Amino acid sequence: MAARPEAVNAEAWCTYGDHHLRRGTVVPEAARIDWGFEGAGPGTEVLGELTGRRVLDLGCGAARHAAHLVRDHGALVDAVDASAGQHERARARYGSLPGLRLVLADAVEHLRTAEPYDVIYAVNAVPYIDPHRLLPALAGALKPGGRFCFTVLHTNSQGAGPSEEAGARPEILRLAGGGDVSVRMWVLTTDLWTALLAEHGLRVEHVDVLDTPEPGNRASYRLFRATRPVRVSSRPRTAKPPVAHAALGVGAILHGPRGLLLGRHRHGTWELPGGTVEPGESLQEAVVRELGEETGLEARPEDVRLLGTLLDDAGGVVRVTVATRVTAWRGKPSDQPGESVGRWRWFGLDRLPEELFVCSAQALTAWRPRLPVDHAPARFTPYATGTDDS
Repeated sequence: MAARPEAVNAEAWCTYGDHHLRRGTVVPEAARIDWGFEGAGPGTEVLGELTGRRVLDLGCGAARHAAHLVRDHGALVDAVDASAGQHERARARYGSLPGLRLVLADAVEHLRTAEPYDVIYAVNAVPYIDPHRLLPALAGALKPGGRFCFTVLHTNSQGAGPSEEAGARPEILRLAGGGDVSVRMWVLTTDLWTALLAEHGLRVEHVDVLDTPEPGNRASYRLFRATRPVRVSSRPRTAKPPVAHAALGVGAILHGPRGLLLGRHRHGTWELPGGTVEPGESLQEAVVRELGEETGLEARPEDVRLLGTLLDDAGGVVRVTVATRVTAWRGKPSDQPGESVGRWRWFGLDRLPEELFVCSAQALTAWRPRLPVDHAPARFTPYATGTDDS
């Protein structure tokens, strides 16, 4: 059986750290953060104000950048690396530096237990960790309004470009003094990284292109500057008029111990289960049908609580959506054949994804008015008091 990509990488980085320990490689001091190639592109300034801020260096290696942020910018830095050799190099050089805490740990395990950070950054470390494992933990470890800056390989030195699918591929890690080790890297397109970040509530604000200055070398990196927004965005409806019977819709809120259920529409928005009411249906029956058709979950009409109506318009047509709360259901959500919404996932209310469908955003804030979700205004008429329930 082939080893998991992250296990291959863990072994490779242990080899890398031990190699430098044996060679006695001197750790050069850093006067700035070189995100791609030395002296090229932006530097430390992309991290914003750092004085007194809690900062995490993810995959810190010998911790030279972390030490620079502590000494020259007054940051309080946790520097995390899973390689015992790299950790030992960092301890030998910076172990007594006040304001710097060196941590030997798996990055994701550290993120899951750490107090939230103001800033998280990673210089070329992110592509070695499965983004589906890393990003949920990272989003939870970044404060609302916090920054996440990181570089990823975009094109290697032979010119092999990024993938449009989130899988790992073989790459070569060169060793100083000769030799190399094989690693597995997630080399993804800019659009795919942006979508993955948005899926976990992180908003990309800028992407820098970092090309090598060496003639004949086709290597290129991308520097992502992302934030965890204080408020979540939503996308508007289409202006296309509805079919004659379809101006009335329902949105179903399923919230339990695992979080809030949302699915990804083929157009890119995250949505509650729901849809239009068909002729002859009650509102509760429409919720039960749509829930089964879209997610495979089973519920009963008596498990559906009607919260109220939301009125807005699109293309000059008045739209009516009834926000509902499903209090009990059976089964596990899964993609259903022929449906436009899938990839059903549970989200914490403090980590909602970017680009919610506007109707879902309106229903959620009708249910929980204090949720930090931005959307077009809608007139909400509650059917009962106390919409901000659990």
